[in-house]
Amino acid sequence: MGLSYKDAGVDIKAGNNFIEKIKSDAASTFTPGVLTGLGSFGSLFQPDLSGIKEPVLVSGTDGVGTKLKIAFMLDKHHTIGIDLVAMCVNDILAQGAKPLFFLDYLATGKLNPAKHSQLLKGITAGCKLAGAALIGGETAEMPDFYAEEEYELAGFAVGIVDKSKLITGNEIEVGDKVIGLSSSGIHSNGYSLVRKALLAENNYQLDTQINELGCKLGEELLRPTRIYVKSVLNLLARYSDKKVRGIAHITGGGLVENIPRILPEKKKVVLFEKSWPKLPIFKLIAEAGQIAKEEMYKTFNMGIGLVLIVKANSAEQVIKFLKESGEEACSIGEVQAGQKGVEFS
Repeated sequence: MGLSYKDAGVDIKAGNNFIEKIKSDAASTFTPGVLTGLGSFGSLFQPDLSGIKEPVLVSGTDGVGTKLKIAFMLDKHHTIGIDLVAMCVNDILAQGAKPLFFLDYLATGKLNPAKHSQLLKGITAGCKLAGAALIGGETAEMPDFYAEEEYELAGFAVGIVDKSKLITGNEIEVGDKVIGLSSSGIHSNGYSLVRKALLAENNYQLDTQINELGCKLGEELLRPTRIYVKSVLNLLARYSDKKVRGIAHITGGGLVENIPRILPEKKKVVLFEKSWPKLPIFKLIAEAGQIAKEEMYKTFNMGIGLVLIVKANSAEQVIKFLKESGEEACSIGEVQAGQKGVEFS
């Protein structure tokens, strides 16, 4: 009979069965704009443009990074999909955009329906938290390229915002206040340093209960990235008069590198270092790796997952609204004149 694709390590039938299995999960995220189910060559979405005078599409793409290694080590995969969605939708939220739909790309050495179904359940959970529809994706079985038990993930999000309501940071002024929204933990950045400091250098075990954390180390390291979409979009809808002048998603590069991305020239942000609680996991990492404070702030979110820059006279009002929306929010700094960047006080 000769060789088949299955002999080479790619089981098309298993892949098709996997797609059929996850269709219902994806369908649970569908919003009224979805015109096709999974399986079409292209996914169709008809946005509702009512009330939007000048629609602008905002797109974002990202992955989860080496946090995947922790999932592999623990063989737990149900939260990684939330991370994938969060990294994309929080980015487009920074421009004030409402996520419309999401697509995923999963590449693996060998398709494992039980394991990879966990991934998709996480992705659908993240999409629901963001109000986005999972309308398509790709599953690639690539033997000899990836190890059988490993996989890679990428995500793609598209959102929409009225041009007049874009959040660009251009209107940020001296005296504006900086509001920090608490992270759930490390989120999805810096895991190469996390693994080096905790696992490689100090032989921490993922199944060890850490008193300071109140949980096992592996549980803390897999804690999913917080999705801020609904609370912040509600805030922007409530205060549509540009009270919010800038939004920064604190990912790789930490507070030090992400906040300047939204600052105009000759404006700097001074953060009051003691104004927000530092999560115990960051102290554990810093002490284990003897990591300098400057390096910690350039690598990790240090307990702040999203930053808003708002008019000074609106700060208390905005914080109150965010707290009522379920966020932990506080004033953590202010905008001052100076060379664009971040300083600490």
